[in-house]
Amino acid sequence: MSELALPDYDDVAAASLRIAGYANQTPVLTSRTANDWFGAQLYFKCENFQRMGAFKFRGAMNALSQFTPQQKAAGVVAFSSGNHAQAIALAAKLLGIPATIVMPHDAPAVKVAATRGYGGQVVEYNRYTEDREQIGRQLAEQHGLTLIPPYDHPHVIAGQGTAAKELFEEVGELDALFVCLGGGGLLSGSALAARWLAPRCKVYGVEPVAGNDGQQSLRSGQIVHIDTPQTIADGAQTQHLGKYTFPLICQNVDDILTVTDDALVECMRFFAERMKIVVEPTGCLGFAAARDVRETLRGKRVGVIVSGGNVDISRFGQLLAGQDQR
Repeated sequence: MSELALPDYDDVAAASLRIAGYANQTPVLTSRTANDWFGAQLYFKCENFQRMGAFKFRGAMNALSQFTPQQKAAGVVAFSSGNHAQAIALAAKLLGIPATIVMPHDAPAVKVAATRGYGGQVVEYNRYTEDREQIGRQLAEQHGLTLIPPYDHPHVIAGQGTAAKELFEEVGELDALFVCLGGGGLLSGSALAARWLAPRCKVYGVEPVAGNDGQQSLRSGQIVHIDTPQTIADGAQTQHLGKYTFPLICQNVDDILTVTDDALVECMRFFAERMKIVVEPTGCLGFAAARDVRETLRGKRVGVIVSGGNVDISRFGQLLAGQDQR
């Protein structure tokens, strides 16, 4: 069996050129309140201002833009809880590629509506009883589609890494970088960028407490599979890392931390009240972990990737009001 060809920083740099003109170069925001609280300088890379509202557009655009004419004509299939779904649907629309998206029946309504609005054909499934990966493979085989998974694909990983690349190029070297972790595409790509552009930077992945498969995997040295976690961070309800993301994380990530759902709500409130931005629960993972370890960050330069802002407004209000009906 041939050795797996993992993406590297050159792939991230190539992706940056490939998606230029399509993806937004999102803003890096700061907060005096956060800086004073931490005794540090924080830089928030705000992917909630990315096209379709999340970093996922980067990986989707990088992957689909490398399709052959035959692949473009046949179409793409993807499975996603929401953000990858929207990203594939939008990238496919821009490139004239038919898109079929497998989404959980309980995905946030705003994400389903946006996916359909971009022209994606949505196939629903039950995330707790059905296997989305198997459904995606079956559709690909039956209809000749190209399957682009949400995280475990070299082109997706390289595309996601462009967010951290932009952050380092704008603010310079950092002492620590906090990145949300679901399946590991964003974390893997970000770590590749960090190792090249800021080799002394500590890179931390962050998961919800209920879904710490990545933490277990890193510490045991093998991919750990878990049941679908019950968490408000729907973008991190993954059950395992991938064959590409796991070795990249082992090679380049310093540690994986976990945070509670309550901490995510507190960070959502901070972003809304003090920084005037809407951030979805998954997008708060990095900041929540940095907040938990802030005493160790005093005097340091800290990067936080805010992964997205796609959340139903009614749900957003319920969470901030403490009326979550989990």
